[in-house]
Amino acid sequence: MLRLRLLLLLVPAFACIHAFGADVNSIKSGLSGLRGLPEAQRAQRTGELAHQIAALPPGKDKLALAVGLSHLATEGDAGRDNLQAVTDTLAQAVKESPVPPGKNNAPSGVYVELAELVRYENMALPAGLGEEPQYQAAVQMLADQDKKVESTDFTLRDTHNKKWTLSSLRGKVVVVNFWATWCPPCRVELPALDALADHFAADGLVVLALTDEESMKVIPFFRADPHFHVLFDTGHKVGNDFFVAGIPRTYVFNREGKLVAEAEDGRTQRQFLAMLQKAGLH
Repeated sequence: MLRLRLLLLLVPAFACIHAFGADVNSIKSGLSGLRGLPEAQRAQRTGELAHQIAALPPGKDKLALAVGLSHLATEGDAGRDNLQAVTDTLAQAVKESPVPPGKNNAPSGVYVELAELVRYENMALPAGLGEEPQYQAAVQMLADQDKKVESTDFTLRDTHNKKWTLSSLRGKVVVVNFWATWCPPCRVELPALDALADHFAADGLVVLALTDEESMKVIPFFRADPHFHVLFDTGHKVGNDFFVAGIPRTYVFNREGKLVAEAEDGRTQRQFLAMLQKAGLH
């Protein structure tokens, strides 16, 4: 996912990782090339990088690499075993090099990342972190945010100037996806969203794709109207209400308007199908 906190964590750390020598440089190279690999190779490489990072000496540099991999690993389908290895490595790194809380005693982004892996990716939390106050604070923060998202309503216009109001779609299964034309993982997952919007249209699926870009950039991006509805979130207002700090980000609401699934980063069609199953679509 293209997240600001990833940059904040990695920039100062990568400045000094040369101290570990070729192994770290090899890992850096592996992280840089991960997005360019075919899906099957990428999944395997993700697991390999997790184990390589886990073998590094403790320190801030190891933690930065673990955080970097955790962000990349959730773009697409790395497989449960590989993603669990990523989770275990991140947990190990933060246990070895604890990070202080942020402003106003907010949980560090590392603990939020772990909580997201557990909550949204269904990973197992390694022993010894569940009672960590920052982790508990991160879990509570995500629960509070999801509760607010579930109660948030919005009205936005689409590419044809038609208004769409979220609350008016009760009785439908609704996917709310945040994306942008400049976002590589977003571009990768859009065809899957389009195919699903078409396939499940008769079953009441509505896919709303929200962007804060200008229409002059968005409308030419599509050669023809997609089966989902592109809405303009001017000023990222709805994105802020949904706590979207990076894209792509996807929320699935069932027919009663309950938030039943959430994903950070790009998803494959198979992963989207698993999310829709939680809303009763099969």
